[in-house]
Amino acid sequence: MKKQDQDLSPRAKGVDYQKVDWPSASFDNLHPADAADRLENLSLEEQLELIKGQSPEDAAASIVEMEKHDRTPLLSKLPPELAADILEEMSPDDAADILDELGDEVRSIILRRMNREDAALINDLLKFDPDTAGGVMNTEILVLDQDLTVDQAIKLIRSGVEEIEVPYYAYVVDEYRHLKGVLSLRDLLLSPPGKKLKELLHEQHLIYVPYNEDKEEVARLLSRYNLLAIPVVDHDQRILGIVTVDDVIDIIQEEASEDMQTMVGAGSDETVDSPWQYSVKKRIPWLIINLFNSAISAWVVHLFEGTISQMAMLAVLMPVVANQAGNTGQQSLAVMIRQLALEPFERRKVWKAVLREARIGLVNGSVIAFLIFLAIVILTKNVSLAMVMAMALFLDMFLGAIAGASIPLLLKEIGRDPAQASSIFLTTLTDSAGFFTFLGLAALLLK
Repeated sequence: MKKQDQDLSPRAKGVDYQKVDWPSASFDNLHPADAADRLENLSLEEQLELIKGQSPEDAAASIVEMEKHDRTPLLSKLPPELAADILEEMSPDDAADILDELGDEVRSIILRRMNREDAALINDLLKFDPDTAGGVMNTEILVLDQDLTVDQAIKLIRSGVEEIEVPYYAYVVDEYRHLKGVLSLRDLLLSPPGKKLKELLHEQHLIYVPYNEDKEEVARLLSRYNLLAIPVVDHDQRILGIVTVDDVIDIIQEEASEDMQTMVGAGSDETVDSPWQYSVKKRIPWLIINLFNSAISAWVVHLFEGTISQMAMLAVLMPVVANQAGNTGQQSLAVMIRQLALEPFERRKVWKAVLREARIGLVNGSVIAFLIFLAIVILTKNVSLAMVMAMALFLDMFLGAIAGASIPLLLKEIGRDPAQASSIFLTTLTDSAGFFTFLGLAALLLK
């Protein structure tokens, strides 16, 4: 979130609209998010010309909404003084995120030109892991001493509310900045003027997170307790900042996109606007791994080359086994990854979920096996072939359900992202096992 109001409209002041090839109408009266979309469709030269013609406040509103791969080259090419002025207009957490994306040399140059107080604050935020509460928190918060009276607190809020991130909650602390409680503005307005803040706290069940808490867990807590913001504290429970609901929406969207993309071996932060060289670099290692995995399936088929040559119908039915098992596994995989994303990792609970998926695999496998048995008997009049197909399909769908639920858990156990290329490993397993089971049964029973 930014210091300025969300409805600020960037103005392209000083820009000769006749000389710029606009994708559509001018930037006047646009919401920052819409202005960012327009900016991303311009060339770097046009972006620079437009940003230089805006006030630092308006430029900050637009740039903070841009995609990483677009704003990084833009900030790198801006004059350092202008870049510093623009970053000073952003909230510290946004400025820290953007500076973290820049190279060390560019970052140092810009920080040296920023206001000393702002630069020191941003430098402190850059020390936190970007995937933790400390890395996404904002330090512009409303902190009140517990010995203040209600009327003193309201007066203090009025005098400094413009500099506050989200003035919905007031965080009550002692003289050492230890978090003692949280009051909503409604609590303050409805309380007697002379009453001290510490008298309003009663026995609160404080909800807060340490600075090193994973940002996904922060998002889960905010969602679970329906909060607009959650305080971040150090190991001595001194308040450091807050994570707000708008940051959580970004985190949830980001994590969902990462899971979807890493499942198939794409880069976790890729977008359609990412440089193609970056995407190739992220994808090619997994494609190479997938090539070796596919070779395993091909080798399994090669083992039964003689069996296939004796009955061409086997080659026709092989993809059905692999496809059904793969689909079954993908369903279990999606449910398990969602579960791991929404709740903490509890071994007992998640392994129960594996047993649940196994039961589902048994039932679904039985139903589909029965249907395919009937279909093959009707079409080919070959009961033995129908039995082989039904047995192979049942076994592979059962295996697919177990594998789809287990692969994310195994990745989690070894400290990897549960979604990372899980689809690739699952496909390899179901294809290889499916071909081996189907062709092996055919070799034994179809003579």
